[in-house]
Order: sequence, then structure tokens, then C-alpha cells
Amino acid sequence: MSARTPGQGQTQGSHGRHVAADPVDRSRFPVDPWRLVERAYDPDDLGVTETLFTVANGYLGMRGNPAEGRDAYAHGTFVNGFHETWPIRHAEAAFGFARTGQTIVNVPDAKLMKLYVDDEPLTIGTADLEHYERSLDFRDGVLRRSLVWRTPSGKRVRVESSRMVSMTQRHLAVMTFEVTMLEGDAPIVISSQVLNRQDGKDEYHVSSQSMGEGVDPRKAASFDDRVLLPRLSYARHDRMMLGYMCANSKMTIAVGADHRLESEDEPEVILRDDEDLTKMVFRVEAREGRTVRLEKTVAYHTSRGVPVRELADRCDRTLDRAALHGVAHYHAEQRAWFDRFWSAADVEVEAADGTDVEETLATQQAIRFNLFSLAQASARADQQGVPAKGVTGSGYEGHYFWDSEIYVAPFLTYTQPHLARNLLHFRTRMLPAARHRAREMAQSGALFPWRTINGEEASAYYAAGTAQVHIDADVSYALTQYVAATGDTGFLVRDGIDVLVETSRMYVDLGFWRSNGSLSFHIHGVTGPDEYTTVVNNNLFTNVMARYNLEQAVAAVELLRAEHPVEHARLVGRLHLGDDEVEEWRRCAAGMHIPFDEGLGIHPQDDFFLDREVWDLSRTPDELRPLLLHYHPLVIYRFQVLKQADVVLALFLQGDRFTAAEKRADFEYYDPITTGDSTLSAVVQSVMAAEVGYHEVAFQYFLQSLYVDLCNLHGNTVDGLHIASTGGVWSALVFGFGGMRDRGPRLSFDPRLPDAWGRLRFAVTWRGTRVRVELTEAAISFTLDGDDAPDVEIAVAGREHVVRAGAPLVVALDGHGDRLSGHLGDEPQLGGVRSDGTRITAGVPDPISFEDPTYAEILAEEEELPAIGPHVPQS
Repeated sequence: MSARTPGQGQTQGSHGRHVAADPVDRSRFPVDPWRLVERAYDPDDLGVTETLFTVANGYLGMRGNPAEGRDAYAHGTFVNGFHETWPIRHAEAAFGFARTGQTIVNVPDAKLMKLYVDDEPLTIGTADLEHYERSLDFRDGVLRRSLVWRTPSGKRVRVESSRMVSMTQRHLAVMTFEVTMLEGDAPIVISSQVLNRQDGKDEYHVSSQSMGEGVDPRKAASFDDRVLLPRLSYARHDRMMLGYMCANSKMTIAVGADHRLESEDEPEVILRDDEDLTKMVFRVEAREGRTVRLEKTVAYHTSRGVPVRELADRCDRTLDRAALHGVAHYHAEQRAWFDRFWSAADVEVEAADGTDVEETLATQQAIRFNLFSLAQASARADQQGVPAKGVTGSGYEGHYFWDSEIYVAPFLTYTQPHLARNLLHFRTRMLPAARHRAREMAQSGALFPWRTINGEEASAYYAAGTAQVHIDADVSYALTQYVAATGDTGFLVRDGIDVLVETSRMYVDLGFWRSNGSLSFHIHGVTGPDEYTTVVNNNLFTNVMARYNLEQAVAAVELLRAEHPVEHARLVGRLHLGDDEVEEWRRCAAGMHIPFDEGLGIHPQDDFFLDREVWDLSRTPDELRPLLLHYHPLVIYRFQVLKQADVVLALFLQGDRFTAAEKRADFEYYDPITTGDSTLSAVVQSVMAAEVGYHEVAFQYFLQSLYVDLCNLHGNTVDGLHIASTGGVWSALVFGFGGMRDRGPRLSFDPRLPDAWGRLRFAVTWRGTRVRVELTEAAISFTLDGDDAPDVEIAVAGREHVVRAGAPLVVALDGHGDRLSGHLGDEPQLGGVRSDGTRITAGVPDPISFEDPTYAEILAEEEELPAIGPHVPQS
């Protein structure tokens, strides 16, 4: 989605990414609160728009490639969890390094419906188009395209198509393709195909054109050998089928497609199949004013080992059912699903008096795009994880990270709790592999992988991967947040308690006691969320979250002992858990070392963070961002500079453990040295800027998050959406501007409405009751759905209230907290005195010159090397 020129849409400011209130080119992408609309085709940003116009359901994702197949940056159809494995080749291996890479597979492409009129192909990039519009409707999840094509012979043809991946039928995709001769008669050919693109060929045998090109270290690794081994192919009657097994992972897949042609003119049908391509070609002598309509239903079924023939039978059943009900039925079913989704998940904003209404409408559109993307990433993941890119692209190999628990799970917990449960159940199924990984790392308990698909660690760069042991506490945090918000103690008893026990065991074994007048518990040799500072002692985020993990494990065991004695006895027997061990967790939590520097009055990110020189980002030009692509890691590690929020994230997730003064001091220190090179950062900075009073900063960070993919702010939207950032947008709205917190037995609110908005509305589900919240400058109101809904206790600005069914609660507000004007900028705080009496200084490392021919030769040589897997940290 094109941004305006820098003078129109973006201005230079904090961290080089100051985003205008509406940074989008509205001549091409008009504002529509319920749709993403494109009015003009542009080949320059194909990769971005292919990602943005993806249709998906969390299991199956189809990128927004044209049905005709060309032009495309990167064709893609992805199934969550369907992957190939490969040996990670380390230049210098060591014990415990990740051994097996996992990469999501580009499954056979069933989107193809190529059109020929007078034997001339419709190719969007070169066609003479009198009209073009493409839209993705957030209300029903249908991608629609309408165009009028003047053929080389002067005939006018209207082509209308639609594409939908079903939210109700997990394995089903539905497509339509209509061709109408507006002027002139002509022979029409529609070639419907299922094509294996993973192995790099289409019928033209030009890999670069069929697969897209470009070198980017954040892309998925390529394969030297064939990935999908043919096991089945046929085309007969109205149905086509392809089936494969992955060469190494042995996962299996079958793809089937059914067709229904409507035409007033008699069609001729030609069938073809081979191991990588099946075709059903429809030939029609079309007359002026008549329409040829093709309906194509597609089924994808995958497995970790079920024979392909069985998967083909499942495809047959899915397609038979689709033929029975018809396309209209599934479109209506999809609309009803999204009606329910938006009732629970929508967030509405209205412009404040005297502000730009159009800018707020643009914001509303962008908010809904982000929430819609969350639905497409999670709705039918069905006990799979949510990959960092969802199923919109191959970025980050299709891996699951901590993103799911910290950024996506809160949205699901408070709007779609059944989906949150599915996500967390998936993590609990990884517990055996996590136990094995802990033993590899010489630890007790369980250590969840930093990045994975199948449960095994796949991060080849341990310093910014395996060392991030906070992943255990992140999983526990999401689990306990879900249980507290839903009251689903059954899930805790059956699945969650083992996770809490084993993660606590890992932290207690990893840490150790030290005495300096009094005993304190320390955790060394770890990496926090900030990947620009690695393998440190007492990372504050890790220690704070590990403390919470231990406390919650103690509370959960005590709950089982008191209220579920049978399950408690089983737990004790199953995990050999003794009272002395639980007591040790309690002591470790109470004695956890939380770094604090008395001289500066802030919490150091780790024990030695403040010993480093500060990186002055105000003297670092934009062309050297992100830092990880322009400086060796060791250069970055020597400075106080952050890729993403670390201490500030701890302030958000564990805010009740810090004072208001500490939060403000920490935010003011860390914000100017946080690059925002990770898309995970701005959302957290927005939430905390709002809380401590920097309302303009909060809104600016919110805009950066809101448009991170819509305007390709990080330059890699071509590889898929940043799903964690979309979840963070919801958090910025609800936790940031709505001021909601969920610590303790009730929800609390201390709102911070932006100046640009006159009203903010959202809904959250608390213990099975939907609570609708409406915020204005003067008041905040609460309404319960349902006449018989139970009372809900809440707190506003520290005062407790009760919301009752049929009686909306309105609470007057005395302001919206502190209001600190201005921006902190990129200039770090200097001159402060550390605890040892030394002063903080700043500098900027001299980058290597890009004119250096030796360096250019090195780069050229590196680009010729074969891909050996993912080594770039997450962004």
C-alpha cells in the first residue's frame, strides 16, 4: 500500500519513523471504514499488495496474487505448520546448537484461473485496463476484483472475480471468475489449474518469473533439492487432485479442486494432469452481452504422516459437501461468522470536535485492517500456533515465537477466548519437546524453543535465540492471563499446571543465590527481548517475568491443593512434586534480584548495561537503519542501544511492581535509545507513553504500529504481515488509550484518550460476560451484554464499581492522567552519574564505507553462497 511522498505522509522525527495521521496515498487507496480498496494497479509494490490482500483463516492462507498468475512478486499459498526440515550447517558447531531447520512450504497453488480472449492472455501488468478495482472486505473476508479490459483487437471485456478462505470450513477455499463480453464476440478460454510452485516451476519453466525475485536476509531459506515428492495426481469429471509427501519431514498434503461452469454458450472441457500440474480448460464461443461464470472450490488437507490417498479422500468429502451447499451458502456463512467476530472485537474511534474527520476515518480503516488480520491469522489455527507472519507469507520460515503469547494472546483472551485456549493448548503439547530441550541445556524442567514449528529449537543464533529464556515466563504469563480472564480453571488443572511447574523448575535451576549482606536470587547468561544486548546477567525483564512465573506456579499448586485435591494428588505423583520444592519457588520469587541504579534513579536493563557508552541515535542517519543490517552484532552489543522495548515492556506487563515515578524515569531514559528496529517495540512504547503522560508520543507510536504493514514501514511486508504488531495495535487501543489493566481480581481502567479522538469504543469478555466500554473526555461508561449477565466488578482511577445487567454504569473522569507535551526525540540522557560515580557519555560508531571495493566484493561473494537457513534475529 503506497505511502505518500516524505513531504506529504512522513516527516523525520523520533527514530526516523514519524508517521502522519494518514500516510496513505488516497488517490489509489481510498478511505473505506470496512474495506481495503485499491483503485489503480502499480507493479512497483506487488509484494506489499500481495501480502495486504491475502485471504486466510489461520490454517490456510492465499496471497493476493492475480488469478491469472501474472504479474506476481511471490506466489504463495501456505498451510499453518506444514513444513519441510533440513540440517542446519554451522560453520563452527557446538553442543546444543539447533540441528534441524524447519521451513514452511509453499503448497500447491489452486488460485490459478488464466483467461484468454481471442487467444490473447490477460496479464494485469501489461493489459489495457479501462477500469480496475480490488477490495478486501473486512465484513465477510472476501477478496473481490473488478476490471474492464480492452483487448489488443479492440474488444471490451469485464472480468469480475472473488476469493475466500472459509472461517467455518477450515479446509475450504471458494473462488469465482466471471467474464462478460461487453463489446464483440470472441472465443474465451479459462484455464483452471493446480500447480506445485514450491519446486520452482510453472508451465513456462521460468523460475524467476513464477516465484518472484529479490535477496533479503529476512526471507525464508530456499531449498536445493525437491521438497514435495509426488504421490497422486488426476483430473476427471469436474475435479482435479494433487498429492505429495515432503522429502524430509514426511508430512503429507492433498489438494483438490471442483468446478461448476455457468454459460449460455456450450463449453468444451479439456483435462490434463501430471505430477506437478493439473488443468481443467474451459473453451466457450462467447457472444456479446453474455457472461461465463466459473465457480471453483478448493480443499487442502495435511498431516504429519497420514497417507496421501487418505488425505485425498478427505478432500473429496470436503468438495462433495461444498458442491451440495453451493458458493452462496458459504458466502452467507462467512458473513455471519464475521458478524459475530466484529461484535466481540471491533474497536471504534470518532474524531474530536475541531479535528480532521477524514484522518480519523482513515485511522478507523487501519484499525479494522489490523483486527481483521488477527482473525485471519488465528481463527482456524485450531491448536496450531500463530506464526510471526500468520499464513500471509514465508517470512521467518513460518515459525512461532513469543509473539503469540505476549502480543496475540491478550487480544484472543479478551475477544475470542476459545481461540486463546486453542493457542495455549498448542503450547502445552510442546511440553515434552521443551523438557528435552532443557536437558540439552543442562537445566531441569522445560525450556520452550525460541523459534519453532514442530517443537524443536530452530534458532541457529543462540545469543538472540535460545538465550531468551524469558520465553518460558511469556508462555506462563499468557496462560495465567487467560485463566484469570475466563475463570477456566479446568484448563489450568488439566493442561496449564504442568507448564507452570516445569517452567518454574527451569528458572530455579538456572538461577543461583548470592549474598551481599542479604540473600538475593540471580539469573545470569540470558538475553531479554532487546536483541541488541545479548547474553547478560540479570536482565530486568527476564527476572521480573521469572518472578511472576514462580509466584503464579505457587498460587496454582495451592489452588489445586485447596479446591482440586484429586488433581493435586495426581500432579504430585505425575511430576514428583514436593512441598519443599514449591516453597523454594516462593523463596526464589521473593529474593529475585531486580536491578536498580540509585545514581540515575532508573532500572538498568541488566547488571552491566549502564557500563556501556550510549549510542546517540540523533547522529545516526536513516540510511544506516536498521542497525542490524549495517553493523556487526559486536559493534551494537558494545553500546547502550535497544532494538525494542525491554525494561519498558516489563513496566507494562508487571506495572503493579513499579511506582509511577519509576515508570516515568525508566521510560524517559530508554525511549531515546530505542531504535524501533523491531515491529514489536512501538506498540509497547505507545502503551507506556500513554500511562506516564506523553500523550503525543503515545499517539505517534500508535500510528507507527497501525501503518507498519499498510505503509511497509519496515521494508519487509513483502514477506508477510507482522502479526504481533497487529495484536499490539489492539493492546495500544485497549491497554494504552483505554487504560485497562488486568492485575488482581477485577479489571481496572485509567484511560488516556488521544486529543484527536472524541470517543473510543471497545468490548472485552470477562469471566464469560461481554463488557462494552465507551470512553469520552468527560466519562467512561460500561454496559453488559445480556439481560441476565452476572455483575462485573471494575475499578476506575482506583475507585471500585459494579456493573449490572440492564443498568449502564457511567463514571465521570477528572482528566486523563498527566499530560506531558512534546516528544523525547533521539538525543539520549547524558551526564547522569552512575552508582559508581562515573558519568554517562555517548558516541556513534563509524560505519564501514559502502564505497569500499573490498566490502562490495565481500557482499557479492556472500550473495552467491547457498542459503543455510535462518540466522537473522526477529524484527
